[in-house]
Amino acid sequence: MKQRLVFLRQKVGLICVVEPVHCSIQENCRNWRTISHPQILLHCFLLFTFLLSPIAAGAGDITQQLHRPLNSSVGRQSRNEADSLLGIGEQQYTLGDADKTITSCLRALEIYHSIGDLKAQGLTYNLLAKAYAQLGSLKQTEDALRRGLAIARDTKDFQAQIFGLNNIGTFLLQQGEPAAAGKTVEDALAIAHNVKNIEGEGLSLSNLGLVAARLGDYNRAIKLYENALIFRRQTGDAIGEANTLNNLGDAYLASRNYRDTIGTYGVAMQTAKTNRDRTNELRAIDGLVKAHSAVGRYERAFDLLEQRLKLAKELQNLREELKSFESYAQLYEQQGNYLTARNFYERAIILAQRLEDSKQEVLLLDRLTKMLRRKNTP
Repeated sequence: MKQRLVFLRQKVGLICVVEPVHCSIQENCRNWRTISHPQILLHCFLLFTFLLSPIAAGAGDITQQLHRPLNSSVGRQSRNEADSLLGIGEQQYTLGDADKTITSCLRALEIYHSIGDLKAQGLTYNLLAKAYAQLGSLKQTEDALRRGLAIARDTKDFQAQIFGLNNIGTFLLQQGEPAAAGKTVEDALAIAHNVKNIEGEGLSLSNLGLVAARLGDYNRAIKLYENALIFRRQTGDAIGEANTLNNLGDAYLASRNYRDTIGTYGVAMQTAKTNRDRTNELRAIDGLVKAHSAVGRYERAFDLLEQRLKLAKELQNLREELKSFESYAQLYEQQGNYLTARNFYERAIILAQRLEDSKQEVLLLDRLTKMLRRKNTP
């Protein structure tokens, strides 16, 4: 179950082994962002997806959600500036530029603090957590998440508490603390049940599925995901539904139930595509590539990778292009086509250098070196 921090319409997204914990934080973050909107928007997180390339609301949408009339023109001007900074931060995060996202968020936070807007501070801390998670800054990630939760408690915002607890739970799961993660998410589920927050129940059940999957109890994880889907479909949360479907596909994949794996990822991909949910679409494609290659359907796997690379280029997302090249390299390596695999590893390394991602560059160089050694071994 692989994964990194996925984030918040549910508020968090991590990434685990076959499960997207990345998806949770991110999923959670998007939800949190829409809490104050007149209608409950649909979504996926810490994901986290701390851990994904997440789809974010535009600056105009965020400003609409945050805006409250202020008495003075100076106050209104300050709010407008902060709202604009937060919107820019969302766009920067979507483009994979975590450093710039952090800069924008910290400037927005300073303004929101000066005008005493706790709600907006909470939203900003959520985005900060996503950005810090993307950079692997774990201490700052946890700090931002807990500050956001504290604000939700101070303002007695139960929905924000539900999503905040889910974010922290997915973060703890990523840190290898499934017991603590499970307890935290169970607290979120209890609040959601008590206040009859169907959206929160769906998210919490989905994240409890991640905990069960991390513990290797895939049968329980599958049941939790199926239960979560019932709630998510009741709210019409297409992004959350796609995220849980991907989680379910991960569980089937870990169980080597390739038939159900392919069917579930297929539904997730179509659901995400219909709703222009690029994060879950890319993730579903990745799952399908693994499943098809596992049963020897390489032609289908390559077709899917072609779709993935095309989508990454349309999004102008270099990090997703890098992942596509890496997947191509691994698939060609699996087939014993080392020359072509080397070409794709080198292309991925070039993108890692452009992104100034030294960790990924070293990892790719190590994989390339090991492959070349195997190739030259009699």
